Amino acid sequence: MRELELYFGPQHLGMVGNFSITLNVEGDRIVKATANPGFLHRGFEKLMEQRTWIQNFPLVCRINVVEPDHMELMYAMAVEKLAGIEVPERARFIRSIYLELARIGSHLFGLWAYANMLGFDTVANWAMYHRDLVLDLFEELTGGRVYHIYIWPGGVRRDFPEGFKDRIINTLHTIGSCVPDYDNTFFNNRVFYKRAKNIGKITCEEAKRMGAVGQVLRATGMKQDIRKTEPYAAYDQVDWEIPVRTDGDAYSRIWVVRDEMIESVHMIFKLLDKMPEGEVYNKIPNPFKWKIPDKDAYVRCESSRGELGLYLVSNGGDKPYRAHFRTPSYNHGLTILEKALENESIADVGNIMISLYITAPEIDR
Repeated sequence: MRELELYFGPQHLGMVGNFSITLNVEGDRIVKATANPGFLHRGFEKLMEQRTWIQNFPLVCRINVVEPDHMELMYAMAVEKLAGIEVPERARFIRSIYLELARIGSHLFGLWAYANMLGFDTVANWAMYHRDLVLDLFEELTGGRVYHIYIWPGGVRRDFPEGFKDRIINTLHTIGSCVPDYDNTFFNNRVFYKRAKNIGKITCEEAKRMGAVGQVLRATGMKQDIRKTEPYAAYDQVDWEIPVRTDGDAYSRIWVVRDEMIESVHMIFKLLDKMPEGEVYNKIPNPFKWKIPDKDAYVRCESSRGELGLYLVSNGGDKPYRAHFRTPSYNHGLTILEKALENESIADVGNIMISLYITAPEIDR
């Protein structure tokens, strides 16, 4: 059969941001895929070298629009490590609760995108509505719905307002009560099984070799989570499980996302029960004249997409000397996507891409 070159995206529903893929196809089967992430948020890491330590917080949030909160955490943790700043115990719990709410919101956004891709519009609308409930909490706590700039070196900007704990619980109960509806309408639906089972499959060895993290790695059977292996914030203060699947296909990856949302809800309840009283912020020097000691630091955490890392270098001045992020979408959106698309159908390009949980800004930074 004759081989054709097909340009896929970025206007397609299954693409993310300005991403596009060049496909070499025979009929509707993909022979070769070449990812093109395009140009979106260029130069963030270099721009950070031109701004003071505190001015970079609004900037790092833009590296992942869907989930900016873990970017805040990474930068704050790196600055704390460089400057030797301790975080109060209550602030550690607040950070964990805040980050798990962000994880739930990010997973609901991912479910919205994936359900839309497969034509489950009702499920997509449910997911977006429930994400809006999480954003309502962020708006009350931080004043912003998308970018929050809530985590700072030494803790968080402010404590929970009066009654906020109860509003978190009520919101999570509202979302949790709809899990049977999600299961009956989508996760246990034969259409989802037929469209996602054995699609975009990678083995555990391939996933490790190509740098897979997060759901992409856990969907191949590997229990790997930075919150367990290198606990930060208050993740070592409560018991929780790492959801895994074993088949390494789109079906397994989306099931892991579903299970992680439920685990995050349970984790927040446990953190709220154990959260101590006390300060939420350790005072730092004047942020506009602050100079960090001459040293470097590497920190990492588990974002909703997997391992997120930051290497930050100080030369003793009032600005970072070098900054470099290790983002999950870089490997998922380039190396792994091209491998997962081989021998698949054109109709499953968006299906596979969204199941790999790719966000374009994380690649072009």
